[in-house]
Amino acid sequence: MESNPAGQGPALSGNVMFYRKPEPLNPETHGKLGVSRPNQPLGFLREAHAVPLTVSEFGLCANSYPIIFVGPEKTPVAVMGVRQAENLFVDPEGRVNADFYVPAFVRRYPFVFAADQGSDRLLLCVDTEAEMITDTPEMPFFENGQPTKYTQDAVEFCKEFERQRRATVDFIKLIESHDLFEEKAVTFSPRDANGNETQPQKIADYWAISEEKLNQLSAEKFNELRDNGAMGAIYAHLVSLLNWSRVIQRAMRTGPAQQTAGNA
Repeated sequence: MESNPAGQGPALSGNVMFYRKPEPLNPETHGKLGVSRPNQPLGFLREAHAVPLTVSEFGLCANSYPIIFVGPEKTPVAVMGVRQAENLFVDPEGRVNADFYVPAFVRRYPFVFAADQGSDRLLLCVDTEAEMITDTPEMPFFENGQPTKYTQDAVEFCKEFERQRRATVDFIKLIESHDLFEEKAVTFSPRDANGNETQPQKIADYWAISEEKLNQLSAEKFNELRDNGAMGAIYAHLVSLLNWSRVIQRAMRTGPAQQTAGNA
């Protein structure tokens, strides 16, 4: 695997959350660009009600949000809202309260790695339509045609994110091999204009690790999970599900167009 922060690359395909116009970063095209602190640092997060996580983040995230698994690939996500396109943890100033964890998927923005078709290289890309991108930057991408320390640090962050992403795929395969997943659902009752609860609405169907199945494992299977370093993430996931009440309470305190970042 190779990263190429200053190389030309092919046009990107597919969609990644948050990114509107990602381009392979190179000095010819982006030599005068860089990043300045935006007015709303996490404003782009406002319309994301669930954010992907890596397995190494489960322990850090468990005190903030429910961690669930979604889709056929059972991608782990942190639940930050109960309605599509509404994040309940981003305040009107585009910030998240310091008491709550911000996933690495969010913190790497506006950078992202993209595969170079036809090779095993990973190209560092940047969302050129991100609010913080400017031609009068506080932190330029290049100086004298060479990546700055800021850009080099972005490469290293994205490299580590990619390593953790692959470790997460391995973790999911391990849990599946032990048949520990179960389907679950969560509902809540929104309030009407008078503050009265209405009919319950389903928030999501999702996958979770079954505590019952975990307790029924043989000693050999349990030790295999332990020896693979999976138990910490499993317990963090199970504990995180207690945060459903926090997210639902926030949703019930606010209308569909309102958001809050106050303490739960």
